[in-house]
Amino acid sequence: MSTCIEVYTDGSCHTQRRTGAWASVLMYNGNKMELTGECAETTHNRMELIAVIEAVQYVDENKMFAPIVVYTDSQYASLIPERKDKIKRRNFRTNRGTMMQNADLIEKLIHQIETHDIRFIKVKAHQRCSDAITLLNTEVDRMARELVRKQVKTGKQE
Repeated sequence: MSTCIEVYTDGSCHTQRRTGAWASVLMYNGNKMELTGECAETTHNRMELIAVIEAVQYVDENKMFAPIVVYTDSQYASLIPERKDKIKRRNFRTNRGTMMQNADLIEKLIHQIETHDIRFIKVKAHQRCSDAITLLNTEVDRMARELVRKQVKTGKQE
């Protein structure tokens, strides 16, 4: 059995300023990689999706061939695999016929799900436990929130 790539993701957004950040930590063969990014004019859900998408892109770019397990506290992101067939059938449209929010990112994530061996595990947010999953989930949460606070403090808008 091959070793899997563990991916821990989180996104954060200052809703009034619409500035956001995302963070991912990848664990593979005893190595730890941290990925982060910032965005302007964004939402919390976009940051959650981008965190996963960027992690999978990193896996591709670095030719890491192993199943991917994504740990996320985002119900929005973690349910995309279950909803993907319905979303595609509706051509990324809502019941009212309008384009669904974040259709561009959802389409990218669905493509990644269909072309990679990816499993999502929904974890509880903001837990105070000492197990490795909770600690890494807390770490990515802290990383994303710190980037947002830094943007707000410096008034940075990309």
